Amino acid sequence: MAGTYPVEPGTVAGPAPEWVWYTSYGSNTHLGRLARYVKGGRLPGTGAVYPGCRDRRMPSRSVPVELSGALYFATESPVWGGGRAFYDPDAEGRVYARAHLVSAAQFADIAAQEMHRPPGEDLDLGPVLTAGVAALGSGRYETLVCAGQLDGVPVLTFTAPWGIDEVTPVPPSRAYVRVIASGLAEAGAWDADTVAAYVASSRGAAGHWSQEAVRALITE
Repeated sequence: MAGTYPVEPGTVAGPAPEWVWYTSYGSNTHLGRLARYVKGGRLPGTGAVYPGCRDRRMPSRSVPVELSGALYFATESPVWGGGRAFYDPDAEGRVYARAHLVSAAQFADIAAQEMHRPPGEDLDLGPVLTAGVAALGSGRYETLVCAGQLDGVPVLTFTAPWGIDEVTPVPPSRAYVRVIASGLAEAGAWDADTVAAYVASSRGAAGHWSQEAVRALITE
């Protein structure tokens, strides 16, 4: 299998970027799910409908990466049911993720939809690029994180303002686990057993999802 692409840690200096790596560790690891945020429309199997990005082109590249930190599940997803995926960059561990090369405007529109805001307004990325973290609000997915650079392009994601130990873990639903695990397996860097072990050991999933159960969803 192909390996992961190396992310060079650290903050990013220079002018506002035209392109960024939107790095997903949750359901947007799956290109079919990401397409709803980019192209708009209803997410199959749910009642969720998305307006989409101003630029509806899919990412020109999507590559597997690993970030320092931890994946965990908490709060309640109105789309999937069960816990949502979050990223704590300060926790011990490694996070499997998929970096999508998109325009800065597309990243802003994807982030807006995750934040339940209407897309169409660009983000000032200066604070997150220079500080590594920038809060746009106090809600879930309203904290931007810059994990470094890949091929000279900023690696950006978003998560909650709280840490892994500051919130009650909530088990993710079957549908949510399936799309996350399938998206990671689809990335090509990790085999099904490795992905299944990773997801099953994440806080919130551990004790509720076995490696065997997650693997069965990948191959379903």
